[in-house]
Amino acid sequence: MSAVTRTRFYDTGSPEDPIRLRDGGVLPGIRIAYETWGSLNAQKSNCIVLFHALSGSHHAAGHNPAIEGVGDLWQEELHAGWWEDMIGPGKALDTDRFFILCANYLGGCYGSTGPASINLETDQPWGSHFPSVCAADQVEVMTRLLDGLGIDTLHAVVGPSVGGLVALTFATRHPQRVRNVVAIGCGYKTTVLNRLILFEQILAIENDPYFNGGDYYDNSPPLYGLALARMISHKTFVHLDSIERRARQDVIQADDVLAWYRVRDQFQSYMLHQGKKFVKRFDANTYLRIIDLWSRYDATTEGDAESPSDLLSRARNAGQKWLVFSIDSDFCFYPEEQAELVRHLETAGVDVMHITVHSEKGHDSFLLEPDLYTPHISWLLGR
Repeated sequence: MSAVTRTRFYDTGSPEDPIRLRDGGVLPGIRIAYETWGSLNAQKSNCIVLFHALSGSHHAAGHNPAIEGVGDLWQEELHAGWWEDMIGPGKALDTDRFFILCANYLGGCYGSTGPASINLETDQPWGSHFPSVCAADQVEVMTRLLDGLGIDTLHAVVGPSVGGLVALTFATRHPQRVRNVVAIGCGYKTTVLNRLILFEQILAIENDPYFNGGDYYDNSPPLYGLALARMISHKTFVHLDSIERRARQDVIQADDVLAWYRVRDQFQSYMLHQGKKFVKRFDANTYLRIIDLWSRYDATTEGDAESPSDLLSRARNAGQKWLVFSIDSDFCFYPEEQAELVRHLETAGVDVMHITVHSEKGHDSFLLEPDLYTPHISWLLGR
């Protein structure tokens, strides 16, 4: 079994000094859940911050059987870290050399303050009153945590998928605090296609009869809406050939019946299974907050810049080195999106390497095929 890890918590802000968000939301103090691996050196200069994907968590490595306050959402499938093969001695994020830190996003459901948290002013869950959170807000929350730990400069920020968007924003909002950037399967600006796919998921949850505008914590949660949202997204995360292979291993369940329609084949059964499994481990309001962050993402806007060149010249002036990964079978963040990011970086004169991973796993390749990423990441972090 992997080494046991535990979640730690950092509290910041207060009613007298609240957390003010870009969209106007105000939170009178927040809690951030995080985990670390490796040791911080005496100069506190060897820290790597890892940002997780849409439905991920701060638990990226080791074995964690429980998180304070999370309850039944912390399902057994989450007990093992989601990037176990990438974090540890001699691995891509080498804990013999580096101090790795990963935090659950603000608005999350795995220990950080989110819609299910209690609003001390009402003694009720925040629910529909929890504000929108953008990538820049996530970055500023992370800087509070780093300041609390006494860490000024990061050896690197690393982010796959949605985490790559937050990593990009951190590196450009605080360029002097970052030496290296690793962005995997993300982009510079959310495409129209992704905005539409994300809007479908928003509608799926909003139209669940149990959603109640987000105030469902005292009643039944919007399970069907969240399951449908997950099914809509899942087909972009996993390559269709992989879905076919996985589905053929499943057996159609006798209870797979909707109002009148009986599930007809393994593919429908497989997708329905993915949706049912997901709702046991995730909160619908958290899902909405994070896909909203993703839907409206534009690195220029998040960085308060005038143009991509204006934004990324900060990375050049700070001497940052970037490593950008594309996945040739990615249907979620298409390779053209990383090409656009790299083009902006090159135009700004940033030191960047662009690697295209050849995989049959689709967007989820970064979770499943560590050998395709480790040599390049190890080279960047070690040079």
